[in-house]
Amino acid sequence: MAQNNVRVGVDIGGTFTDVALDLSGALYTGKVLTNYLQPEQAILDGIHLVCKRAGIDVKEITTVIHGTTLVTNSLIERRGARTAFITTDGFRDVVEMRTENRFEQYDLNLSLPTPLVKRTDRYTLKERISAEGEVLTKIDQNELNALVKDIIAEGYEAVAVGFVHSYTNDIHEVQVQKAFEAAAPELCVSISSHVSPQMREFQRFNTVIANAYVRPQVSEYLGRLVTRLIEIGISCPVFMMHSAGGLISVDTASEFPVRLLESGPAGGAIFAAKFASSYGENQVVSFDMGGTTAKICLIEGGKPKTANTFEVARTYRFAKGSGMPLSTPVVEMVEIGAGGGSIAHVDDMRQIRVGPKSAGSEPGPACYQRGGEHPTVTDANLLLGRLDPDLFAGGEIKLSVPMAKEAMRQKVASKADLNEEQAAFGVTEVVDENMANAARVHTVENGKEISNFAMIAFGGGAPLHACRLCEKLDVDYLIIPPGAGVGSAIGFLNAPFSYEATKGMYQRLNNFDPERINQLLSELRAEALAFVERGAGEIETTTTVQAFMRYTGQGGEIGVDISYKDYVDADVDVFREKFETGYHKLFGRTIDGLGIEITNWSITVASKLEPSTPIALRRSGSQVDVTKTREFFDAALRKFVTASEIQRDSLSPGDAVSGPAVIVEDETSTVVTSGYTLVAQDDKSMLLVNKKTMEAV
Repeated sequence: MAQNNVRVGVDIGGTFTDVALDLSGALYTGKVLTNYLQPEQAILDGIHLVCKRAGIDVKEITTVIHGTTLVTNSLIERRGARTAFITTDGFRDVVEMRTENRFEQYDLNLSLPTPLVKRTDRYTLKERISAEGEVLTKIDQNELNALVKDIIAEGYEAVAVGFVHSYTNDIHEVQVQKAFEAAAPELCVSISSHVSPQMREFQRFNTVIANAYVRPQVSEYLGRLVTRLIEIGISCPVFMMHSAGGLISVDTASEFPVRLLESGPAGGAIFAAKFASSYGENQVVSFDMGGTTAKICLIEGGKPKTANTFEVARTYRFAKGSGMPLSTPVVEMVEIGAGGGSIAHVDDMRQIRVGPKSAGSEPGPACYQRGGEHPTVTDANLLLGRLDPDLFAGGEIKLSVPMAKEAMRQKVASKADLNEEQAAFGVTEVVDENMANAARVHTVENGKEISNFAMIAFGGGAPLHACRLCEKLDVDYLIIPPGAGVGSAIGFLNAPFSYEATKGMYQRLNNFDPERINQLLSELRAEALAFVERGAGEIETTTTVQAFMRYTGQGGEIGVDISYKDYVDADVDVFREKFETGYHKLFGRTIDGLGIEITNWSITVASKLEPSTPIALRRSGSQVDVTKTREFFDAALRKFVTASEIQRDSLSPGDAVSGPAVIVEDETSTVVTSGYTLVAQDDKSMLLVNKKTMEAV
């Protein structure tokens, strides 16, 4: 058997750890419950599971690719290291003052997210760098030495350093870092000029603090993981999925853990983008629902939408500004606390609420029979007939209908004067509406109309809910790819090695300086290429460049794709034209008479990937004979219906199944509501088409 092509992708979620093994093109997948105390144990269990299914020894594995929600969960749940923050004298409260924008103008009791570092843990030094990078006030070495001594004596586990305008000149931040290295080399020190060298103090300070806050925990975890893998005979390279949709080395991930912020969901976006590209679908919304969260991402032209800033844990109706803004490259998506393990309850107004708290894997939903007492979305789906209690997770987890019913009765039905089935319907309808609202907000923020998009759904929970979401969003086409239940883990196997280097350099187009731009782009490419080669060695790469531009006086920028080349004076018109084209596409207009300026730059170096194989979607087919049925609750019809039950692997290309139906597989089940028809595709995907659209065609 070939020893050089056995690759494993592992995604740790809040409830399940998903594993996908690629053996020379053959795919084997599995799910195991996440182990909160020892996340690496679930990885080992999952690897043993898929190796057994593939009939190989774990020692034959040549590559392990890992994504995790560890960073996101640590930030949301505030479970990071005790961190000190050092900044310029007079800027101690920037992370608390924020930008002074109100994300909800008329809420008099508006509550802003609390900074990761309390005021008593924030320190200052007398120093100053100008916006052009000139040293205005040098650091007094005696003052620095005294501060280092005080911070070490306080017993901090990590230190973040962020000075004003350090993105233009890192000399003072490096000086502080070296002082700590000399006095306490074991202390984790992160500096903003290396973590996020971009304009805007608030976002940059937040980012370096977040990096320092999670760095000890992530470094320890990754160290344990590599050690445990070696102990069972897996000595191959281990790579991490980063939040912009590429792979980096474990060493880079340990140094810049904030780049792992959305590493799991980014794998899902790559998974969806591959299928969107194969089908030639230029406007796709990906819907990823697992056990704890749901993620929505826009994919246009076969590529996920990316950004250089991201908000963690939006708290107020998905409103921009209500979360923790971080300036790090990410696949742009909206994420909410809506998953299979999301807990349902009744509030003081006797209204059903779902999430953001999750039962996770320990103890899990009530129906798991592991001690859970609270009803969850999974319990509701079980009571509505959408899950088979004997075949959940391929039969690995037996579900208890009586326990789900009792939990729903005690916590929801009795408090809302409903029976258990009505309460279960209320729970699923609330969570579906929450996810639909998140999708609407995300598309509107990007100037899009979601009904013009097709949907690609994956994750253990998404195929159960996606058809209902399409009904709510007026989406006519829904694709469930093969392996949807472990989509993110499969996405890791399709991701390139990549690194995005960013830098703030302000320039107005009326003072266009091509030499300065060329020097910056050359430096950024060298930096990104070094990180890619650090993980993958010398490989063939591609280079993409973005300039973040705005009209003079505006507070926000848009990303504009430009070429990597040596620019000359005449190219100022290229920048202007590209910006105006992008601005008009997003806002429907341009503004005459205003100057244009560039604030931040980014370069991504990525390994070359094979282009996707084009596949023509079958939009109709021949109805198959059905021998097995079950009852499930159709939300649009507000009643239980008799639905066809079919094993997914029994479907052949061109087979059609008219809803209502349930398509069963090991990692998930797909609910086809009465308003949709399923058509099996040549690549084993399933296309769900609105019946009204089929009739119109």
